[in-house]
Amino acid sequence: MVFIVVIILAFLLQMLLPWWIIIIICFVTCGLIGKTGKIAFWQPFLAVLLLWTGMALFKTLPNDNVLAIRVAEMFGTKIWWILLAIGSLSGAITAGICGYCGYHFRKAILVTKTNP
Repeated sequence: MVFIVVIILAFLLQMLLPWWIIIIICFVTCGLIGKTGKIAFWQPFLAVLLLWTGMALFKTLPNDNVLAIRVAEMFGTKIWWILLAIGSLSGAITAGICGYCGYHFRKAILVTKTNP
């Protein structure tokens, strides 16, 4: 459930808002419906990894990777997919950590409310 919510919200909101909206999406989603710490980390991680990889490929493949190759050359490599992997992994790690933080934030608030 977390995977589906994160991937849909991230896809829709990243069309209008900056990339870091995934931080808010993952934090809130895992804070509300995250069941375990494992789920709270891996589901947003995989959702954003799949979304960002898919969107990057969707944008770069129709133009024969021209821009991706030029940017990769600026970073000193000729292989454009390394740039794709680094970008997707950076977003995925951000999403996973924020989901994990949202889950533990909820747990901390619940413990505080139950123990006066």
